[in-house]
Amino acid sequence: MTLHTEIFEQPACLERLLTSQKDNVQEIASAIQSRDIQYAFLAARGTSDNAGRYANYLWGVMNSLPMALATPSLFTYYRQPPRLNNALVVGISQSGQSPDIVSVVEEGKRQGNLTLAITNAVNSPLAKAADFVLDISAGNSRRVAATKTYTTQLMSIAMLAAALKADESCWDELAKVSGWVTEALQLDRLIGQEAQRYRYVNRTIVLGRGYNYSTAFEWALKLKELTYITAEPYSSADFSHGPIAMVEHGFPVMAIAARGKVFNSMLKMLKRLHEGIAAELVVISNDAEALDLAQLPLAIPSDIPEWLSPLVSIVPAQLFAYHLTLAKGFDTNQPRSINKITETH
Repeated sequence: MTLHTEIFEQPACLERLLTSQKDNVQEIASAIQSRDIQYAFLAARGTSDNAGRYANYLWGVMNSLPMALATPSLFTYYRQPPRLNNALVVGISQSGQSPDIVSVVEEGKRQGNLTLAITNAVNSPLAKAADFVLDISAGNSRRVAATKTYTTQLMSIAMLAAALKADESCWDELAKVSGWVTEALQLDRLIGQEAQRYRYVNRTIVLGRGYNYSTAFEWALKLKELTYITAEPYSSADFSHGPIAMVEHGFPVMAIAARGKVFNSMLKMLKRLHEGIAAELVVISNDAEALDLAQLPLAIPSDIPEWLSPLVSIVPAQLFAYHLTLAKGFDTNQPRSINKITETH
């Protein structure tokens, strides 16, 4: 099984997750609603941390649930965990093995909070530590670079948001995600052809905002771990406060600009980069005006609602990182210096 294979497994994984875990998610939502939950406290590392960035926006917008990202070292090295009162304590980990993530969930339970593990390993230490387990149902994942486990983590977070909101239209939209991802995968040949254009790139900026702030971080991570490019993710708002000075004529900038509340802000930044600086733009979008600004436009389906766009927009980004890795002559299945399971304390 190759990385390319795992990228293409995503529609089936997402459909399986939606079917198999809906009742479990409804049960988890009921347990949350039965408690005086004031906020979510989330622990994750790496790709899972980027899924947490999605939850930060989604649970805030859709469920009015504030979220704090945990600092695991407070629980392990410093042994001074914060007071967690009326929290939903969430650990997200593909393997469920990392001791620092487990320690956060264990401490959350010790303090009397409701705990949830979102994982692909239902018999892992993380799963055993939590009150509830949401199985992301990604199946066997062997490749070091996470792809299908990331999108299924996002789907799990979106399903919980839908269950908490109790709006059936949200479930109707979730049912379309697998099809939208299938459409996005049709960009594979185009990206494979165009990747050669970027084979000598050694540094880049990745921009996103709102829900797709998470996508910017995950795209940058895939570029770092597969192609060894120095890829820095930014909110388009933060980027204008200084870092834009790095960009000059021909500098490669990757961007995700899905239609929604923050689209006009992203479009304004893309126009500034295109017209004012003549940057080299790779743009993932479902808007023609944004795509027209790019040297490499990557169109995703036009009818994706903003709240679900990260589940689809990351797919062209995964394919871009994969094909650029091949163009640079590197191994897509075994990046240097990293392993599939990383246990941090």
